[in-house]
Amino acid sequence: MAERKREKSWQAGPVRIRVTLPGEPAAAPKERLTVDRIVDAAMGLMAEQGYDAVSMRSLAKALDTGPASLYAHVANKEEVDQLVLDRISAELVVPAPDPEHWDEQLRQVLRDMLALYRRHPGSARAAIGMIPSGMGALRTMEGLLAICDAGGISPQASAWFCDLAAAYVSAIAVEEAIWMQRANSTPPGAEPDHTAIDEQLRAMMEALPAAEFPLVTSMAGVMTAGDGDDRFEFGIAVLVAGLRAVSDTYR
Repeated sequence: MAERKREKSWQAGPVRIRVTLPGEPAAAPKERLTVDRIVDAAMGLMAEQGYDAVSMRSLAKALDTGPASLYAHVANKEEVDQLVLDRISAELVVPAPDPEHWDEQLRQVLRDMLALYRRHPGSARAAIGMIPSGMGALRTMEGLLAICDAGGISPQASAWFCDLAAAYVSAIAVEEAIWMQRANSTPPGAEPDHTAIDEQLRAMMEALPAAEFPLVTSMAGVMTAGDGDDRFEFGIAVLVAGLRAVSDTYR
């Protein structure tokens, strides 16, 4: 790092002496503000403090600049959300359509979407209530539509499936994040003890008046069976099977 040199001189009899003294290190120039840096900062804040911690003011602070500087690169917080979603969408690999295995391809893409949200905490919340318009998200949509088309799914059913699938996966990811924030039966910050929670819930259901809740009490075991991944797999199986079943109705 360059230093600011300081000069000092003094008179020694008839001779003037001038020396150069070491100075303090010069301040390093600030890194240029870019859209990528803004997205990096947003994703970092989401991961460390949660989605709600991200604002134009908090981003400016994280980037050591003023909010006005951000507006030269992004219009508002909604555009930041779009950019975050586009960033993670670019990581999603959608396979070339295979008519023989289109249904499993769809299920795998949804699994991979959930894995992305898990890797990037807070990003699922950014996706809620958003109509994606970035190139990464649009390429994902194009890939899903192509797989549906290979499976003989009608255009209207394919289009609405994209919305439904995105809403389901992002909702699961948001729910998981909320679970992680709650103490439940574990100390704050620790992962919930799902086994203990399920046992407590099952005991509560079985203790209900059987005459009033005959099905809940008798099915308490199956109501509390399976972990989050089991239930997610059930959900995507229902979505894809349902898509095939209703395709001809929505043309």
